[in-house]
Amino acid sequence: MTVTTTISRITHRRLRLAQLLQQQQLRTKSSIPSSSLSPLSPSDDEVYERALHHVTAFDTKYNLDSCAPVYNSNTTTYSSLLSQLPFTTSSSDVDNKQIGWRRRQMAITNANPIKPYPKSPPVSIRPTTTKNPSSFFPPYAHTGSIPQNTSSLDTVLLHDHTSIQRMKYAAQTARQLLDCICSPSIVQVGTTTEQINKLLHNTALKAGAYPSPLNYMGFPKSVCSSINEVVCHGIPDQRPLELGDIVSFDVSCYVGGVHGDNCATVIVGDLEEGYDVTNKNAAVVADNNNNSQKNEDSTTTPTTTTPITRDWFIPPHKTQFASDEERERIVTARRLVQAALDARDEGVAACKPGACLSDIGAAIHAVSDAYGYDTVRHYRGHGIAEEFHRAPFVKHFRNNDRMELLPGMIFTIEPMITEGSAECYEWSDNWTVVTRDGGRCAQFEHTVLITDDGVEVLNLPPSASS
Repeated sequence: MTVTTTISRITHRRLRLAQLLQQQQLRTKSSIPSSSLSPLSPSDDEVYERALHHVTAFDTKYNLDSCAPVYNSNTTTYSSLLSQLPFTTSSSDVDNKQIGWRRRQMAITNANPIKPYPKSPPVSIRPTTTKNPSSFFPPYAHTGSIPQNTSSLDTVLLHDHTSIQRMKYAAQTARQLLDCICSPSIVQVGTTTEQINKLLHNTALKAGAYPSPLNYMGFPKSVCSSINEVVCHGIPDQRPLELGDIVSFDVSCYVGGVHGDNCATVIVGDLEEGYDVTNKNAAVVADNNNNSQKNEDSTTTPTTTTPITRDWFIPPHKTQFASDEERERIVTARRLVQAALDARDEGVAACKPGACLSDIGAAIHAVSDAYGYDTVRHYRGHGIAEEFHRAPFVKHFRNNDRMELLPGMIFTIEPMITEGSAECYEWSDNWTVVTRDGGRCAQFEHTVLITDDGVEVLNLPPSASS
C-alpha cells in the first residue's frame, strides 16, 4: 500500500493554512522566516524556571557565575579579549560577569575560525543494481534536483498506523547511524569529519539505507558536520578535530520510501581520564539512567520536571586540564551543549494534541533566555515523510504561527542555540552557515509524532522507547 493511500490529509480550512503560508515560506537551505514575537505564557515561565535551575546549578558548580579565571602570564594570544564584542542578551538575569568568559571564548574562535579545508570528490552510489533497486534511492539522488510538489508546502500529513511504523523504522535507523558516528571511539582528536562521513556512508549502505543529505540540492557528502561557530550544513573535510571542538552531526537517511532525521552535538576530547571508549555497555547503562543525568549538575530537584526522558548518552567528563584556558573552553562548551539539549527536550515536551505549533518555539526561546544564549531564526524544523522537508515548518523562537497540533502529525524539532548572537551567514560554498560574531553553536534534533495523548519521539533507540 502506498503512502498516498495510507496517509489522510488535513483540509486547508481546518488548519488555516492560508494564514500559515503568509507567515512561512518554502523551507530551503537558506530561507529566512519573518520574526514575530508573542508574549510569554505561564507555561513559558515554567520552562524558564526549569532551565534557570539547570544553568544556575551548572554555573555554580564550575564557578562561571563568580570571578573570571586567572590565566597564565602569557596572554599575548588574548590581546583582544577586553574589546567590545557584539554580544547582547534580552535576559536581565544574566550576570555581567558571564560576559567575560563569553568574550574570551568568542575571541578564541575568531582568532582561529573554521575555514574551508580540502575535501575529497563527492561519492556517488551506482544507479539501480540488484543490491540497490530504484526504490532504494530518493528522487533527487542522481540529479540533485528536488521534484516540485507544491502540496507538500501547504498540506500537513496525518499518518496512520502503517505509515507511522515506516517513519519509526527510518527514524530509528537514523538514530543508530547517529550513535555510531558520535561514539567517543570515533570522535577523537586528530580524526577528520571526512573520515567520519565515510564511516557514516558505508554504515548506512550496510543498513540498507540511503544517506539523505547526499546530493540533496547538490550537497556533496552523506552527513552534515558543523564545528564550533558553524551553525549548520557544514561539509565534512580533512581538517583534524581539535581538543575542545564542539561538533554537530546532522544524520538523516532514506529507507522504506521515507526519511529519518536527527542531530546531536559532541565535545571532542571531553572524556574522563582512563575512560574505556570501547565499552559499549557504558552507553546502554547511561541511556537507562539519563533521566537523572539530565540534571547532572543540579543539587536539588526543581519544582516542575520535564515529562521527556533524556535519552542522549554523555560520557564522563574530563577532569584534568593542561591550563585554565583549556578548562574554560571545555566547560563553556558543556554549558552550550546542555542548553541545546534542554531546548530540544522542552520543545518536545510542549507537543500534545490540541497544543499550538508556536508553543514549541516559545519553550525553546525560554530555555535560550535562561541560559543567556540566542536561538537561530534562519533555519527551522520541518515535516518529514517521502519528502525530506515539507509542512509543517517549526520555528525555534517565539512566533505567531497558529496551527493546532493533531494526532498523526510528524515533524522535526531541531533548535540551534548560539553562544552569542544568532545572526549568521552562508559561505560561498552555498551550504556552510556560520555565526557572524564567532559564537559557537550547538544543536540537537528529534523527529516526533503527535499521539492521541501526547508525543512520541520516533528516533529513540528501541531500548529507550520500549
